Amino acid sequence: MAATEVRKAAEPSRPSQPSPAEPAPPATPARGDAPAPLRARKERDPFFDNAKFLAILLVVAGHAIGGLRDVPVARAAYVFIYMFHMPLFILITGYLSRNFTLSAGKARKLITHLAVPYVIFEVLYSVYFSVMDDKPLEISLQQPTYVLWFLMATFIWRLSTPVWQQIRWPMGVALTVCLLSYMTDLPSALSLHRAMGLVPFYVLGLMLRPQHVEMLKTRVAGLVGALVLAGGFAFSWFYAKDRKRHWWYWDTGHDGMGVDNLTGTLVRVAMLICAVALVVAFLAVVPTRRTWFTALGEATLYAYLLHDFVVRTVLIYLGVYKVDALHTVPGVVAVALAGCVLATVLCSKPVIALTRGLIQPRMTWAFTALRRPAR
Repeated sequence: MAATEVRKAAEPSRPSQPSPAEPAPPATPARGDAPAPLRARKERDPFFDNAKFLAILLVVAGHAIGGLRDVPVARAAYVFIYMFHMPLFILITGYLSRNFTLSAGKARKLITHLAVPYVIFEVLYSVYFSVMDDKPLEISLQQPTYVLWFLMATFIWRLSTPVWQQIRWPMGVALTVCLLSYMTDLPSALSLHRAMGLVPFYVLGLMLRPQHVEMLKTRVAGLVGALVLAGGFAFSWFYAKDRKRHWWYWDTGHDGMGVDNLTGTLVRVAMLICAVALVVAFLAVVPTRRTWFTALGEATLYAYLLHDFVVRTVLIYLGVYKVDALHTVPGVVAVALAGCVLATVLCSKPVIALTRGLIQPRMTWAFTALRRPAR
């Protein structure tokens, strides 16, 4: 009897319910079942959703004012936006791809979020242009149509992620690939010029760490960022007067731009420096807390893929660009604001619900368990 009481006293007491400060223990798995580790879902950083939303506003507004470049302010704004808006998206894509592997779940998203939407929208754009331009239908999956180059390039970059993460000098290699790629005119298939020429921004995103991002969230960084952006716009105002804007499309080799390799390489280096400076400056002025548009930043791919149908139909095919009142400063501002409104609407929940099957299909029927070779 005494021994029993001693043993009971030696055993730690077990409360019938866990305290509020302690999580409840996981249920004991049934015999034969492997215990599944419980992993809390990592909370999204509102900073990057805010940045993505503001970036898609630049994309849509830039495309909207593209037909008003006879107005000096529109021409300057167009060049300013093109100096960094896609490098911005690419750097964010790289940063968010730091943990990418070819595991089953992430490989499936590579297919459902990039490859399948690319095929779907390549067909849709081909049909659209065939109908609107009254020309024979031509579908070429190796020739990305307009905005679809970004999906093709991102697919290539994501696949290359494990390689970049194991190279000793990834930025040096990426810069070399970029600069060498413009020394010859690559075929337009697969958007190779852009995929190779813009890869430094993706690799830079891969190399960034959270502590680097935190440095951009200070007041001093925000002030400096605003000044750099203002300087960038001033530069674009003078640059747009007599220079070729096509440099900022990143899709043409030196021969196509009418320069020798030395001149072209120096220009590309200057463009890379300028783009990085503007991307960093832009990120420094992005709100760090949750805002009314933070949730919209999760759906920027919807606005990216859908906006061109609306912009082209209204402004080009319906002839709105021909309205004289738009070819003024107030007109340019109005069109840019309309583009921002369009981007906001296309990121909204109703649009997502209507088009998810085209842009982010689940396609669970198309996948099976990961097959491993028999030993």
